[in-house]
Amino acid sequence: MTTMLRSLFRTRIKFCGMTRAGDIRLASELGADAVGFVFASRSPRRLRPEEARLLRGALAPLVDAVALFADNTVEEVREAVKQVRPMLLQFHGSEEDAFCRSFGVAYIKAVPMGGAIASPNDLQLRYPAAAGFLFDSHAPGGSGGSGAPFDWNLLPKQLTKPIMLAGGLNPDNVCDAILATLPWGVDVSSGIESAPGIKDGNRMRRFVEQVRKADCHVEHSG
Repeated sequence: MTTMLRSLFRTRIKFCGMTRAGDIRLASELGADAVGFVFASRSPRRLRPEEARLLRGALAPLVDAVALFADNTVEEVREAVKQVRPMLLQFHGSEEDAFCRSFGVAYIKAVPMGGAIASPNDLQLRYPAAAGFLFDSHAPGGSGGSGAPFDWNLLPKQLTKPIMLAGGLNPDNVCDAILATLPWGVDVSSGIESAPGIKDGNRMRRFVEQVRKADCHVEHSG
């Protein structure tokens, strides 16, 4: 994606690992495009579907709910979809395309950047139905939310689908990350927390401010 083309868009923001209604309301007020509810078994931010359903009520109109999974069973995904009615599914495990698209909801596939990196062509052939790809810093078999960034220079080029950048993003580095990679969106969890699942309002505000600062810089340079 060229700088000029990228300047026509704004960077989408997703706050992930939400566990409190107040944090969700603040995310909506700050202009986040989506919030994520985690159902991965190994995550300290994991919610039960009924908990996430109640939290979804705190979302403002036009803010999307995203459900995150990592090698969950078919039954677990179906129950979360039924309870939460997410606009998007996010898969961080070894799921294949047929599994990811079998729930009738658009999905993005997380790509671990802590090991061997698949080529853009291989990714798109393996996940033809993916709405986009999210690049995170965890190693294959690991989970996101570690707070560690990866080398942004390793981000695959020439993908034809939207790219989400994650892994170690925080208010201090997200502006540089956007300017370096020009992603469709950014996904943050631990970088705006005071503890796992507990968001920090000041960090949330600063994160959004830094994303918009990057957008202005790209637009002016385009």
